[in-house]
Amino acid sequence: MKMRLVYFMLCCTLSLGIPPRTANADQMMMARINMDFPEAMLKLQDGLKKQGYTISRVQRVDLGLTKSGYKSDKYRVVFYGKLDEVKLISKNFPALIPYLPLKIAMFAEGSDTLLIAANPLILAPNASKVLKPYLLRWENDLQKLLTSMKTPSD
Repeated sequence: MKMRLVYFMLCCTLSLGIPPRTANADQMMMARINMDFPEAMLKLQDGLKKQGYTISRVQRVDLGLTKSGYKSDKYRVVFYGKLDEVKLISKNFPALIPYLPLKIAMFAEGSDTLLIAANPLILAPNASKVLKPYLLRWENDLQKLLTSMKTPSD
C-alpha cells in the first residue's frame, strides 16, 4: 500500500508540474477524505466553482498506471483557474505558462479519496510584488478547499 502511494505521489508531482528533484512535503498540499470518489469529485468541482474558479478539464491519468499494474480507474487531475488571471499571469510571467491552469490530483483508496496539489507558492519562491498576491490567494483558496472537503456536505 505504501509503495502504491509513493508511486502515485511521483505521478502527481509530474502531472502537477513539480520537478521531481524539488518535490517535498512542504511543496505539496494533501487531504485524505472519507468520501467515495464520485462524491468527492462532485464536491471538489462545486467547491472550486464557489471560489470563482472555472474547471477547464478533468483528465484521466489511469491509463499509464493501469499499464504498471494498478487496477483502479479512479485517478484524475482536475485543471482549474480564473481565465482573466491565467491570461494576465501568462502574459506577464511567460515562464509560468506550463504550470497554468492550476491542478489537483485525485486518487481513490478504498472508501477514501486523496487530493494532492502543488502549493502555488512553489511556482515563484521569490515572486514579484505583482505575482505574489496571486500565489498567496491561490494557496489560501486551495487550503480552504481542502479543509472544506474534509467536512460533511450540507
